[in-house]
Amino acid sequence: MPFALIPFLLLAIPLVEIAVFVMVGQKIGVLATIGLVLATTVAGAILLRLQGFGIVMQMRRTLDEGRLPGRELVHGVMVLAAGVLLLTPGLVTDLLGLLLFIPVVRDAVWAFVKNRIVIVGGTETRRGYHYEYRQTRTIDLDAQDYTASSGSSPWQPKDDN
Repeated sequence: MPFALIPFLLLAIPLVEIAVFVMVGQKIGVLATIGLVLATTVAGAILLRLQGFGIVMQMRRTLDEGRLPGRELVHGVMVLAAGVLLLTPGLVTDLLGLLLFIPVVRDAVWAFVKNRIVIVGGTETRRGYHYEYRQTRTIDLDAQDYTASSGSSPWQPKDDN
C-alpha cells in the first residue's frame, strides 16, 4: 500500500465507524450499540488469549520438528492484529478483527502471502542446528583490525610535520 494513502485512511476509518455507529444505533438503540461494542472488546481479549497461546504452542512444535514456523508466525501476527482491531472501539474494526480470528480466513491470507515472503536465518532445535547461508555484506572485525591504522586512510588526519 502506498504511503500516500495513510492520511486518507486515518481520516476515512473514523468517518466510516461513525456512520456505522449511527446506522446501527438507529436500528437497535444506543445502549444496545454500546453494549455490542463492549461485548466485542471482551470477546476480543478472550479470543486473543486463547488463540495466542495456541499459536505459540504450534510454533514450539514446529521448531521442535526442525522446521521454520513461517505459517505460524504469519498466523500469530494476524491474531495480534485481530486483537488490536477488536480492542479498538468500532463496529467495522470489530468485524475485521473477528474475521482474522477465523482460521480459514488466516489460511487464505497465508496462501496469498507465503510465496511473497522469504525467511532467512537459522533455527536451533533439539536435534542440532540448521543454517541457511546467504551472501551478505557484513565485515567482521576483531579489536586489532578496528584499532590498527596503516596511515594510508583518507579519513586519517594528515601529519604536516
